[in-house]
Amino acid sequence: MSSVVRLSRRSSRPDGNSPVPDIIHSHDFSSVYQPILSPTHQKLVGYEALVRVHQNGEAVSPLALFEQAEAHGQTPALDRHLLQLHLDNFAASGQPVWLFLNINPATCIHPEASLERLASQCQQSGIHPEKVVLELVESASDDPAALLEFIDKAKTCGFQIAIDDFGMGDSNFERLWRINPLIVKLDRSLLVNAESHSRARMLLESLVKMIRESGSLVLLEGIENHTQARIALETEADLLQGFLLARPSVLEEHSQELTEHRLRTVVADSSEWSLQDVRDREGYLRLLRFEILEACHSLSRELPFDTACRRLLEVDGVKRCFLLDSRGIQQGNLARANPDLQRGRFNPLYHSAGACWSHREYFRNALERPQSISSCRPYVALPDAKRTITLSTMLPGQRVFCVDIHPDEVFGGKITFPATL
Repeated sequence: MSSVVRLSRRSSRPDGNSPVPDIIHSHDFSSVYQPILSPTHQKLVGYEALVRVHQNGEAVSPLALFEQAEAHGQTPALDRHLLQLHLDNFAASGQPVWLFLNINPATCIHPEASLERLASQCQQSGIHPEKVVLELVESASDDPAALLEFIDKAKTCGFQIAIDDFGMGDSNFERLWRINPLIVKLDRSLLVNAESHSRARMLLESLVKMIRESGSLVLLEGIENHTQARIALETEADLLQGFLLARPSVLEEHSQELTEHRLRTVVADSSEWSLQDVRDREGYLRLLRFEILEACHSLSRELPFDTACRRLLEVDGVKRCFLLDSRGIQQGNLARANPDLQRGRFNPLYHSAGACWSHREYFRNALERPQSISSCRPYVALPDAKRTITLSTMLPGQRVFCVDIHPDEVFGGKITFPATL
């Protein structure tokens, strides 16, 4: 017989003293749990408790349920009801992992929803508060001061704190530092956008790094395919969650061994993919170096500039070549990879012959490392207002040969240019 607790219309409040509110009395509730895993340890470290709702045998969306509860002022009561349900079902498993519980901001500051009551519920269920991670949406509270006070009390009671859906709406970095959560769960939209846009991927990686450096663990949720898993692993997120690894289920139906095996398979596949990608990038950089040196040799033989640069401009990502004199003054116009299809647009910066680029990093790099092909940090180039990296090297006669590359067009933007090729 299953040990899963299912609270239904015959249920009472957790304290057993009075009938539950109507919205609770008219629905059937059950708990399911979705695994949360550590890719570093390659093991399961927690479960997020989720609710499944039915009314008269028909499934009800939890979102619709909470909207109804909010409309009738019953959100705190519903939250308390579900917290007890999740605690009781989880206690039966006895697993030494975290239990993640979602709490509505309204519940956090409701006088009846005291933390002492929640701590007592944990103790009655045989779960120490330190095993419980309270998930809060920091941007959803109408009373940030009350939310911060609740969090301070929760930590005093021994509960762990996670910020949920960070990165959406008006997520506030200042409040994040003040809350100082153990875990920050990033909104899934950040991962989905990173799958399609290289700049979004770079922003995601920067966000993960910033949060980890601030002292919190980062959890990426909603991982549904191998591409998203690879992106998540490349960000070095601490924790992972998603259908690719495991779907929500009752604990009796969950296999920890199978879930951890899936994680190990995903990590291994990602490592192999990353290794091949490294090989491909190294091959690209070797080709780029070879073609730059060939162009330099052609220019030393006094070949026309466009002719000398022709093969180099056929390399993926290479957009422009230009020459500077010893003072950083551009000699002639640009040699371009493709005809500018938008030349009809007015751009007074496009014709740059005679412009002075002595203040640019790539010019200084060539002067400091005349025997090398140097790369500068990414910047927005004036001719097309796109993210650009300029490679530069010194030619005979104190001339500087420069090559503009759009890195976002090479390997999906996932390439790092070394200081020197």
